[in-house]
Amino acid sequence: MEIGIIGFGRFGKLLTKHLAQDLKVYVFNRSDKIKEIKENNAIPASLKEVCRKGIIIPCVPISQFEVTLKKIKNLLKDGSLVVDVCSVKEYPVELMKKILPKKTQILATHPIFGPDSAAKSLDGKKIVLCKVRILDDLYGKIKSILKENGLVVIETTPEEHDKEIAKSLLLTHFIGRALIEFGAKNMQIDTEGYKRLMHILETVKNDTEQLFEDMNTYNKYAKEIRENFIKSLNKINKGLEK
Repeated sequence: MEIGIIGFGRFGKLLTKHLAQDLKVYVFNRSDKIKEIKENNAIPASLKEVCRKGIIIPCVPISQFEVTLKKIKNLLKDGSLVVDVCSVKEYPVELMKKILPKKTQILATHPIFGPDSAAKSLDGKKIVLCKVRILDDLYGKIKSILKENGLVVIETTPEEHDKEIAKSLLLTHFIGRALIEFGAKNMQIDTEGYKRLMHILETVKNDTEQLFEDMNTYNKYAKEIRENFIKSLNKINKGLEK
């Protein structure tokens, strides 16, 4: 099984590192990262070469996903599988069904881990699968491979994914960004609760501003969750002003 990866940012690099342990991985990146790609046991390739592989994984920002699909749609061979790894699901699924050729298989995924949490191992990490347009045999094989590598597979719909992730991942990032803006830092006199707050900050500080904005822009449930959370904070604060 040959894999083609588009994009060698933080997550693309992580994916390459793990996949190249067992599979032949070809990587396209717009800027020159040939040396780094080779250091991760993968093969630097052109966009056309990557798109001729059996499985293609675009590791690009959500805001660049539509542009990327339009670039690759005529380069794909019949029957190949495109796997997205976006942290929202309804938006990329809609785009893949609309833009990609009918003979192209589609699997929507969300690896619920990143370069920091999965730097050493994938064991026990979660991955969401949304079966869109894929042969049963191939889908079953992919599930088996994921489980064999220690991943916990969660099967759901794009809608249910986005509803839940708006409360879990997006709210966590919102709180983490607020802590950064507030200027929170490690203190000598702290509590276990404060340490947990700092853990949230540490979890999000290495992620890009673009990722934070894209997750909130392309998840239609995000705004309501943010606003409800802020209302709760204001309600608690007003209760203390009596």
